[in-house]
Amino acid sequence: MKLKKSKYLLAALLMATSIGATACSQKQEAKPEAKQEETKPAEVQAMKGEDLAKIEADKKQKENYLVVDVRAAEEYKAGHIKFAINMPIDSFEKDYKKIESFKDKDVVLYCNSGKKSGKAAEILVNNGFTKVYNADGVKQFKYDLVTFTNLMGADFEKDIADGKAGLVIDARDEKDFKDKTFKDAVNIGPDSFEANKDKLPKDKNTAIYVFCYSGNKSATVAGELTKLGYTNVFNALDGSKEYAFKF
Repeated sequence: MKLKKSKYLLAALLMATSIGATACSQKQEAKPEAKQEETKPAEVQAMKGEDLAKIEADKKQKENYLVVDVRAAEEYKAGHIKFAINMPIDSFEKDYKKIESFKDKDVVLYCNSGKKSGKAAEILVNNGFTKVYNADGVKQFKYDLVTFTNLMGADFEKDIADGKAGLVIDARDEKDFKDKTFKDAVNIGPDSFEANKDKLPKDKNTAIYVFCYSGNKSATVAGELTKLGYTNVFNALDGSKEYAFKF
């Protein structure tokens, strides 16, 4: 009887030793989970005024950049860089989401001195934007300024759908105008502007919306309109080449 009891005790001891060894082995083999490294925000890069001016003057190059004026709306309207949209710093932390599609594209910000645009640039990089530039302000470099308002394609189209446009000008070639365009739009390009002045409204406060293929021809027409004294001129920064307007 004692012999049987000893056998049972020995078997139990061997089993416990085996389980302990297995657990110890598993514990030794278990590797701690690798700690994920936090992704650091991209660095804001400085841009000289002369470099931004060259980009704006190059019709092809300017399409690779989104230029944002973060000054107040009244400052923007008084005179801004030709292809810049306006996103005031006071509401920038909320409004930047409108340009989230540019997270991996070149975004250039500017203001008067670089201070406000610097704050806006930090907001962008802290929210995943990877190519952000803070350019010399309008008080630091003598840019060629314009007074018409640039709109992204979606905002331009929404304004027209909401009935805000007193006149829509299609600055594309005649064949494309005849193919399809916005309802009641008139076809006036840079080359035919002088010959079509009679199509323009007499009221200089009329809201005039201009678009083309890429924003270049329409910007030229918009500039001519402001020279004639029109005060509410809107240019589609995204032309029909970049944005699918629902004609």
